Amino acid sequence: MRYFTFKYSLKVAKPVESLANLESFVKSAELGGFSAAARRLGLTPAAVSRNVAALEANLGVRLFQRSTRRLTLTEAGERFLQSVVGGLESIQAAITGISADHAAPAGLLKVSLAPGFGMDYILPMLPAFRARYPQVKIDWHFENRHVDLIAEGYDAAIGGGFDLTPGVVARELARAHVVAVAAPAYMKGRRLPKRPEDLGGFDCIAMRSPQTGRIRSWMLRDTRGREVALPLDPQITLNDPDAICRAARMGLGVAMVAMPNVLADLEAGRLLRLLPGWYADLGPISLYFSSRSQMPGKLRAFVDFVTEQFRRQDLTKRFSAV
Repeated sequence: MRYFTFKYSLKVAKPVESLANLESFVKSAELGGFSAAARRLGLTPAAVSRNVAALEANLGVRLFQRSTRRLTLTEAGERFLQSVVGGLESIQAAITGISADHAAPAGLLKVSLAPGFGMDYILPMLPAFRARYPQVKIDWHFENRHVDLIAEGYDAAIGGGFDLTPGVVARELARAHVVAVAAPAYMKGRRLPKRPEDLGGFDCIAMRSPQTGRIRSWMLRDTRGREVALPLDPQITLNDPDAICRAARMGLGVAMVAMPNVLADLEAGRLLRLLPGWYADLGPISLYFSSRSQMPGKLRAFVDFVTEQFRRQDLTKRFSAV
């Protein structure tokens, strides 16, 4: 065992909690905050903060200076980070290696996916996932609802707006940015809008929430932080984003659509993005799963694989409206 010497009197951290606490400390230091560390570790910001506080209590040393806007290492925190980061990486690699040697991921993988998003982006990943993990059986549900992962026996869900009930954590994959779009044929002969207020003069294809039955209202923002409420006088109201995209492609008007739903149409030129400096943010698109404690191999494989594919396909950037 390696020991570290400081000019402070340090208590020895409890072995049961030290690995989780050290992971939270190192990632918070590397990424500059508890929220970023939580996304990387698949925890909540509150859990990361508690882990770091427990580590500080065990060591008897303050590792971070906290403020409402910044998280910075103390002098002791800087030295402690340099001392432990290499050892932590070795421990994590050893755990990963022995887990991989123990057994290949196997079993039934039950996942809930939003229909359009799941079919367009997650289902195409399935052949490569099956090739890598042939012993994992697939049970995927494409559904427009927020499932109760634990009560309904799901291993994971991908979407947005899930409540983080006890035992459930989220790993952010991308942001759900909503943009204004219209077909080239519809815009022919029309002046391009310069401000959100200008959209009031166009035919509007609106979204009715399947959950509440209300027509969605939008607060647009720009890169400078200005916010403007979008005027709505819908001529067409639909309750499905894929149907809204299709109506927009048919030249029926201007629609507000999330980037994942409209990305292929924008890249192919079937739809045009209006007001390129403005967008609405619906929050994160996340991968939800049960607590990381004793995570089954099939779930760990799925979480890591989806995260890897998002990185390789650059989906986080491609979904961004900024």
